[in-house]
Amino acid sequence: MPARVHRVTTFFADVRGTVAPRAGARHGPLPPVLLTMTVVTGLVDAFSYLSLGHVFVANMTGNVVFLAFALAGAPGFSIAASLTALIAFGAGAFLGGWLGARHSEHRGRLHSSAAAIQSVFLAASVVLAAAGGGPVSSGIRYSLIVVLGFSMGLQNAAVRKIAVPDLTTTVLTLTITGIAADSKAAGGGGSQAGRRLLAIAAMLVGALIGAALVLHTRIWYPLLIAFVLVLGGAITTYRLGRSEPAWVRGPVPQPPHQAAPPPGPPPGSPPAPA
Repeated sequence: MPARVHRVTTFFADVRGTVAPRAGARHGPLPPVLLTMTVVTGLVDAFSYLSLGHVFVANMTGNVVFLAFALAGAPGFSIAASLTALIAFGAGAFLGGWLGARHSEHRGRLHSSAAAIQSVFLAASVVLAAAGGGPVSSGIRYSLIVVLGFSMGLQNAAVRKIAVPDLTTTVLTLTITGIAADSKAAGGGGSQAGRRLLAIAAMLVGALIGAALVLHTRIWYPLLIAFVLVLGGAITTYRLGRSEPAWVRGPVPQPPHQAAPPPGPPPGSPPAPA
């Protein structure tokens, strides 16, 4: 019973530390901010899949599979749409990598700058989707794929550099794997299931809300919510990071392992020839 109580206590502490971190927490406000960005991924991919055809703008694993389906001639899939999403995502990731190198010593500045740029692209997507109405015309469709793919590539690259464990905001495969593989029952050290389940729930809720809005209201509503969430996150990390708190510097890197020098000659041995 004590072990079970400990596991439950640890689970809820993990949930609380993700949703409402204490002052001075290692990652500061980043966990709840990245959790809202996971909701954004669900919103945006629900919009892209349901409104732009069988294409994702955040989940590139799915796009590679869709590209294969299109190459095989499966109906409903587009080679051009999948390739456009992949290229736009890569371009956004390139910018995110550049920002990560520029702000490598300040995670707050990195997130706020990347999210501010992302919010501009999301605002453009709202305008495009509202102007296009439904069904979306071919020209606006590809414009939306480019704008949204770029914004999600930027998000993914910045979040990768920010490096809060289990909060990638766009990929859940390893998160789900970790819940099972790292569990005590599997012989692991503990799966941190609280944070990981929150990430899964955030994307599920985002996709559910996004799908419901696309199917029953204006198709651009999910993009508007995504814009508000990303802009709110940018303002949060900008304001809270200005005072240079410890969380902006991230985890302390471990020094590289130094190999031991080779042993010298034993005492009394003749010197090596020159």
